[in-house]
Amino acid sequence: MKKFYALLLPVLGLMVACENDDEVAIVTPDPDPIEYTSGSANFANYVAVGNSLTAGFSDNALFESGQAASFPNMLATQFALAGGGNFNIPFMADDLGGATLGGNPILGNRLILLFTPDGPTPTPKSGTGTTEISTKLSGSFNNMGVPGSKSYELLAPGYGSVTGVGLGTANPYFARFSSGEDATVIGDAVAQAPTFFTLWTGANDILLYATNGGSGTDRTGNLDPSSYERNDITDPNVFAGSLNAILQALTAGNADGVIANIPDVRDLPYFTTVPHNPVPLDEGTAALLNGSYAAYNAGVAGALNFLVSQMAISQEDADAEIAKRTITFAAGDTNAVVLLDEDLTDLTGINPALINMRQATTEDLLILPSSSFIGTLANEADPTSINGVAIPLADNWVLTPEEQASVETALTAYNATIEALATQYDLGFVDMNAKLTELRETGFPQTDGSVVTNVFATGGGFSLDGVHPAPRGYAIVANAFLDVINAKYGSNLPPVDPLNFTGLYID
Repeated sequence: MKKFYALLLPVLGLMVACENDDEVAIVTPDPDPIEYTSGSANFANYVAVGNSLTAGFSDNALFESGQAASFPNMLATQFALAGGGNFNIPFMADDLGGATLGGNPILGNRLILLFTPDGPTPTPKSGTGTTEISTKLSGSFNNMGVPGSKSYELLAPGYGSVTGVGLGTANPYFARFSSGEDATVIGDAVAQAPTFFTLWTGANDILLYATNGGSGTDRTGNLDPSSYERNDITDPNVFAGSLNAILQALTAGNADGVIANIPDVRDLPYFTTVPHNPVPLDEGTAALLNGSYAAYNAGVAGALNFLVSQMAISQEDADAEIAKRTITFAAGDTNAVVLLDEDLTDLTGINPALINMRQATTEDLLILPSSSFIGTLANEADPTSINGVAIPLADNWVLTPEEQASVETALTAYNATIEALATQYDLGFVDMNAKLTELRETGFPQTDGSVVTNVFATGGGFSLDGVHPAPRGYAIVANAFLDVINAKYGSNLPPVDPLNFTGLYID
């Protein structure tokens, strides 16, 4: 069986998306140049605070070229037209993105497209990275984006401890450039006395739960983040308290700034690329699979009807769940994958063989990494041992509707807090949630006739990890910030041209 990536990444479309990346525009000097102004803002010392989206993370890694193409660096370039100062970045040591701690690899290299017989496949770039986490960078840095950080971790002492990285209590990216073992991200940002700041945080407070297929816990109602696991959803009150404390610190020196809200995960290619029904089957294989599931289907019907006889559930509810849990295949190009689902009624007490599984529906979001094995054979000698068909997907590969509801509830609360605090602190507010929805629904037309979209690998908006923008996508993010800055502070800074940045790194 061919890997599903062969269906996802048509080479022709890829080449069309990338063909203009290396072209150099010929610019004729303007005889009457515009005089740019900062308005009421002061861009002399701009500091950007946030997570991987601020750092310039792309293709599942942080690397030099990606950091140079971060949206804060694009903003700083425009700010320089109106009094902006230097913008120092804690660059990684190379363009690979991998890193070591004490010589032992702890961070992987960035993804590139590897062209295989099964089609173009995102694969970690080969080579050994030269970034050593314990080799501290000197000086202060204007880009304070820390990949992987949650809102409350920006306030945590020791988050930049090299020793803590080895213990799993600190962040390796921040450890490279923190001012000390007990430093906080916000403390180091404020110590630079910023005159202007951008803040974009909170995505990881729900994103890690979502990208891991809901394998964490929704901690709503738990106000103690020290008890959280890595993939848990942060309680909205914890998020609100953290964000307020961050803004108190950043505005204490009268700095102006802009804050952005959090995008919906359903706008990310990581959740929209793999369909719920991706597996082609011939008539013979479909018949064999239906035969293998016949006993399971009969057992589910019998168990649920037994519960009806015991008046434990209604016949209507039993019929609905029987329909939901009945597994059947047909010959054709698309068949819904089978997945384990802990939200189903547990029937194992009646029959231990009746594990909680069902076929996926259009409402399920299969995460991008699942495409690397769905449709392949677990046993090459058995043509029916198809992953996602004969072998159900574990719950961590799918974000179910119930899990999506937990994400959506938290997102709504977070974004309401962000907008309210933007008003309270008199800051510019960027509706990045709406902007990325626009990227998915209509895309952004460019002057060369192309359109930047969120289509995985070929759309130009997102990198190969399906979560973080490509440089061209970061340019669209930068323009969203610039629009708000100009409107809020009366500046007249020009937009960034997305076509000056690549939609996909080829190597």
